[in-house]
Amino acid sequence: MSQNQKPIERLIFSSFLEDESETIQISSFILKLLKMGFLEDDPRLSRVIHDFKSFRSKIMNYEDFKQCISKHICIFRKIFKHELIIPDFESFSENIESIYEETKHDNSGEPAAYIPQLKRVNPEQYGVSVCTIDGQRYNIGDTKVDFSVQSCCKPINYGIALEELGEGNVHKYVGREPSGQSFNELTLNKDGKPHNPLINSGAIMTTSLIKNKSVLAERFEYIEGVWSKLAGGIYKIGFSNPVYLSEKATADRNYALAYFMKETNENKKVGFPEDTDLEETLSLYFQCCSLEVNSEILSIVASTLANGGMNPFTGERIWSAATVKNVLSMMLMCGMYDYSGECAFKIGIPAKSGVAGAVMIVIPNVMGIVSWSPNLDSIGNSYRGTKFCESFGKKFNFHIFDNASDTTKINPTMNYYSSHKQNEFSELCLAAQMGDLDHLKKLYNSGVDMSQSDYDKRTALHLASCENHIDIVRFLIHVGEVQIDPRDRWDNTPYDEAVRLNYVEIMDILKPSDVVVEEKTYVSSSGYNISSKEPPPFVPITAKKSSVNAKKPPVDSKSLKKLSSRRKAWSDNH
Repeated sequence: MSQNQKPIERLIFSSFLEDESETIQISSFILKLLKMGFLEDDPRLSRVIHDFKSFRSKIMNYEDFKQCISKHICIFRKIFKHELIIPDFESFSENIESIYEETKHDNSGEPAAYIPQLKRVNPEQYGVSVCTIDGQRYNIGDTKVDFSVQSCCKPINYGIALEELGEGNVHKYVGREPSGQSFNELTLNKDGKPHNPLINSGAIMTTSLIKNKSVLAERFEYIEGVWSKLAGGIYKIGFSNPVYLSEKATADRNYALAYFMKETNENKKVGFPEDTDLEETLSLYFQCCSLEVNSEILSIVASTLANGGMNPFTGERIWSAATVKNVLSMMLMCGMYDYSGECAFKIGIPAKSGVAGAVMIVIPNVMGIVSWSPNLDSIGNSYRGTKFCESFGKKFNFHIFDNASDTTKINPTMNYYSSHKQNEFSELCLAAQMGDLDHLKKLYNSGVDMSQSDYDKRTALHLASCENHIDIVRFLIHVGEVQIDPRDRWDNTPYDEAVRLNYVEIMDILKPSDVVVEEKTYVSSSGYNISSKEPPPFVPITAKKSSVNAKKPPVDSKSLKKLSSRRKAWSDNH
């Protein structure tokens, strides 16, 4: 049975065979899953991993292996056929660890002091969690420590409101421009609306829109339920009542913002929705800020946003793609307080911070990342979190305006064995073989190395010479400036190929300086003619543009000898 005909279970099993025993080590299989980012609490795989761990032996034959994975074959097919968004997750995790260690020892700033619960948190704690749209996860540091979401609830509440009411209705009450002011500034835009949903005034307004005909308890329960769905139900979303009470007790400025927005007059026609209870609205907002998660939970929420609103573990669509687009747009422009512009410029990735120390990063169609460290900088963002983002942006090719061909950064979504570079080389070889000069010029203008070679050290110049593509050979030498005599693994140069196939004009172009060609055959449209004092308008003999094995053009030996002697005589007399 050919490899293509074998069932995927057999192919996966065979890849773990170490000898002729037809059994595999269970620990090797589980370790491979972990290295590829699939943890034991992954709801798609937890049952399978449990079955493997509880198996009666440390080794397993094919039939038992097949039985264990058969009900989950779709996810295993994706894993072991390397169809994941981060193909080399182990190397990516090592890079994340490197950034973590690099930023771990610089812990400037102080925890938020406006409520006791935030001020008392151990400032040395630091954790980073990653979750891709395929559910690959990596956690390092204090990733299981719970913290309140604080302002990280703002993009979630905005998304909930968009799903319930639609973009047009939501933006009747809140703008979508950066404010240029502090996040809790007593200011509104020219229409009397909060500038955007991610500052305090805008977040209070969007909170007022959510289920505003229901009682407070049901509204909070509904919001908490959305959080749970975004997190895939893997962990329970918590709530800190002490944080909530402290938030409420120190909320004078938020109350001032609410009453400021409530006012309507001839110049300010927009306030809160009709019958809005300000006390309930503010209580609900403080409750949302007091929800508790850890960096592992929040990274799954971020990955759901990265996946266009669909949770990578449950496959449930929580939000529409349009809602996620609007949420991420706001995060990119307004998500990092007064650092938002700098963040968009330097890092170019949607992000949202909170004063408890979290920074939630969303890389659309790739992954969500959360950094958590309590010490804040002067703006109110996590100091380590900001440094992590900056280092991450320098190392990885994820800025919204990064060029895909930028080799100064790492693109972890690129499969080395089917990478952009590999595709470029394949295109280069095909263009040289087919004689497609226009495509070759396109590759040259894109910065593709014209002199690169394959495993056998064959270059585009070798191929063009074999196919008698004169214009390609000239372009590669004179424009591409490739080496004229590269040698393949069989020690053949492009000139050797032209000699072997009797491609005379290619030989002329590639002829080494120490090689003297004694005889050349020329023909003109009127036959041989060397009687004039000037060399005749000879045209070099060329073969038809066909395969390498094309039949060589016939040469009349008698005419060749006669022509050679006449050319010598002509040279002696002139």
